[in-house]
Amino acid sequence: MSQDDIQMANRHSKESSMSADMLDLKELSPEDRKLAELGYVQVFRREFSMWSCFSFAVSASGVFATVSTTFSYPLYAGGAASAVWCWLISGFGCMCIALSVSEMVSAYPTSGGMYFTCKYLAPKRWVAEIGWLCGWLNILGQATGVASGGYGAAQLMLAAVSMGSDFTYTPTQGHIVGVMAALFVVDGLINSLPTRLMERLTRGYVVFHIGVLVAAIIALLVKQDHKHSASYVFTNVDVESGWTPAGFSFLFGFLSVSWTMTDYDATAHIAEEIKDPERKCPWAISTALLFTYLGGWVFTIVLVICMGDPAAILSSPVGQPVAQIFYNVLGKGGGLFFTVAAFIVINFGQIVAIQATSRTIFALSRDEMLPLSRVWLKINKYTGTPLNAVWILLFLCTCLNLIALGSFATVSAVFNVCAIALDWSYCIPILCKVLFGKFERGPWHLGKASTWINIYACIWTLFVSIIFILPTFRPVTAENMNYASVILVAIGLFATVYWFSGANKFYHGPKAQTFIEPSVEHHSYTAGQNKTV
Repeated sequence: MSQDDIQMANRHSKESSMSADMLDLKELSPEDRKLAELGYVQVFRREFSMWSCFSFAVSASGVFATVSTTFSYPLYAGGAASAVWCWLISGFGCMCIALSVSEMVSAYPTSGGMYFTCKYLAPKRWVAEIGWLCGWLNILGQATGVASGGYGAAQLMLAAVSMGSDFTYTPTQGHIVGVMAALFVVDGLINSLPTRLMERLTRGYVVFHIGVLVAAIIALLVKQDHKHSASYVFTNVDVESGWTPAGFSFLFGFLSVSWTMTDYDATAHIAEEIKDPERKCPWAISTALLFTYLGGWVFTIVLVICMGDPAAILSSPVGQPVAQIFYNVLGKGGGLFFTVAAFIVINFGQIVAIQATSRTIFALSRDEMLPLSRVWLKINKYTGTPLNAVWILLFLCTCLNLIALGSFATVSAVFNVCAIALDWSYCIPILCKVLFGKFERGPWHLGKASTWINIYACIWTLFVSIIFILPTFRPVTAENMNYASVILVAIGLFATVYWFSGANKFYHGPKAQTFIEPSVEHHSYTAGQNKTV
């Protein structure tokens, strides 16, 4: 055979190989075709329905439990009026962010959530830098959300134990951290289940959640004989933070709302596990957050009406003001029931938050953004889920909460970091959408109101971010210092050093039109093997 014949044969073999690797979009479902057009191979099983998506989104906020966990913040900040009005004002800003997120998720439904949208919304020359910043903020916000949620769940559980012992037992920081670690193990095992079982488990979250919230509101209003007047509820200002003037201290009450009404894109991170995500994801996010906004405000008003002496509940031996309210109004039995119910609700939230965050780790690893990305993007062949991502997340969150053994103030800062980091990971793509005009809307959109809602969302986030990094008490000491800025700077330095130490050479932003081929034998991603759309 001549040299020309050999070259022709080799060329023919190469072309045949390329043809075999071509992916025919016509053979895919509409959801998988959309994902392919965005640049990724479908590896998850699409098991989530509209109802389970809504339940997932409601559970991510966990309004009954998260209000119970953070009710002390507005009381210290400004008393009854701070709790009521901060919910109304801050909730509106959070709704604008949630609606903006919903609109963009409809256009770009991937496990990367808002981070992935940078690929399409930012100028090409800045995609890598903006994607890097947005991705790190998002994973920081979600991880601190899981960490702080675990700490809050442990507090509620031990509050119930203390109540059951007639307050002869007082939880310590060591006990809280130990229970938190044990809960992480349980939640991790649940998140190790296949997607189909996770979806079935998720369906019941919202039914239980709404039932408990309505029951608590009715029980408190019926059983409390000594209710505060409307004048007290809506106008009383009682500053315990040491800040002056009182109006400035009042603003610290926004933290309770922002920590409750956050993680808007949790549902987006399971977009590759949802049927028809372009419609179901945004509807689930927007309707769930509207429920959280209105339900949380009503619940807060009822708590203020029925709370009795705020100083007494803030000094509660169980360490949870809302648990003490239930005990005072409903007695030991009612107090135990609703405190345990709050624990169950917040643990539901933990389960879905871990699921969403593990998918974020998977998505960032798919773009080679994280150290040891090859490890975290592997999909377990039995469950069809990224188990390595689940367990590294829980390990890191446990390590973060160990700080509580030395400083409760530092752990409290985790609540602040969660709200700041997550909201800015949303607002960076929103700003790109407004400034650069590259957005192509999906089937769910805000119409002519879109730009104004986007702008208000960004302005609101800037405003509350300044508040959340300030010390919440004065005079400032090492014990009450707000260490949120320290945590943000530490993670920022790590991400910057990692970028300039070599990550900028292989990370070029969220990938598009490139498939990382799944290994059929091991059901995991094999980096470096590409398919063509």
